[in-house]
Amino acid sequence: MARIGILGLGNWGTALALVWCKDGHNVLGWTVEQEVYESMMTSQENEKYLPGYKIPDLDCTMEITDVTESCEILVLALPSSVILEVVDMIIPSLRPSHLLVDLAKGLAPSSEGGTGMISDAIERRLSEAGMSNQVVVMTGPTIAPEVARGVITNALVACHDTVIAKRVADRLSTDSLILTPAGDPVGAELWGAYKNCVALACGLVDGLKETIGGDNLKAAMVLSGYSEGLVLLGEMGADTNTAFGPAGIGDLYVTATSPRSRNRTLGEMLGSGMTLDESLEEMHMVAEGVRATRMFLDRSGRMGHHTPFLSTLGSLLDGEIEVEDAVRRMAGAYEAR
Repeated sequence: MARIGILGLGNWGTALALVWCKDGHNVLGWTVEQEVYESMMTSQENEKYLPGYKIPDLDCTMEITDVTESCEILVLALPSSVILEVVDMIIPSLRPSHLLVDLAKGLAPSSEGGTGMISDAIERRLSEAGMSNQVVVMTGPTIAPEVARGVITNALVACHDTVIAKRVADRLSTDSLILTPAGDPVGAELWGAYKNCVALACGLVDGLKETIGGDNLKAAMVLSGYSEGLVLLGEMGADTNTAFGPAGIGDLYVTATSPRSRNRTLGEMLGSGMTLDESLEEMHMVAEGVRATRMFLDRSGRMGHHTPFLSTLGSLLDGEIEVEDAVRRMAGAYEAR
């Protein structure tokens, strides 16, 4: 039995809390949202992010030091835009025994330097504070409501120290959540972010279902996006094998096709004629694809790498081209290699 602290009670953090509570672990969740805290305390349910699932064994707090004082595994279930701020908040109360699990994945702001990965930025913050806590990246095809429902799910836990990755996988796997250890946190994190860009493009196709949208066009989006990612992410340091596992094609498939996928849903709104601002306003959960697209474009531009799929998606998000024009260009962006 582990003592797990989950920082951030969105739908993914809450789903993990449910699974691990059922497996007998002691779980404490932290949130900054008063309505989420009150919902958990009064109805034992996260009515905002994961309605319909009672978690009577989950303790909840709005004091972040409660988590660092009582837990050994700290799960950072936070949007990429705020995760580093929260890391700064917990550093003063971290112990050497604390293990950090990063669920945010992806690219840190360019001002962070280093490899550009969020996990790397976390490790450098720890190092600057004189700490050497292990950071593990967890990613894969994990639609939160399905995980909460008990659907068998495979995810990757990756760490530079594969012994640590195996230990985490063994300790936190359950009957329904199968965690596979790996030694490529860079690749796991890159694919965990990049797949959101492809999901946005596939959502555009769903939004065009009354005109030119259809399964053939969606297949073209996946092919163009995935093939471009293979080259770009490889040049950014990802192991090619990671592209063919849970963090790569597995996560990309479910995020690009599931009706529960936030990024696919955002793309569908854009494809149906809504503006980006209107679409984002309708969503109360964060869709990372917009930020990921812009950050990958920034990184690929500085590398001098040609990315027609991402460039077209970025032009659409910036309002420079229309949706039908964008999907035609992205469908034609595939280059046989």
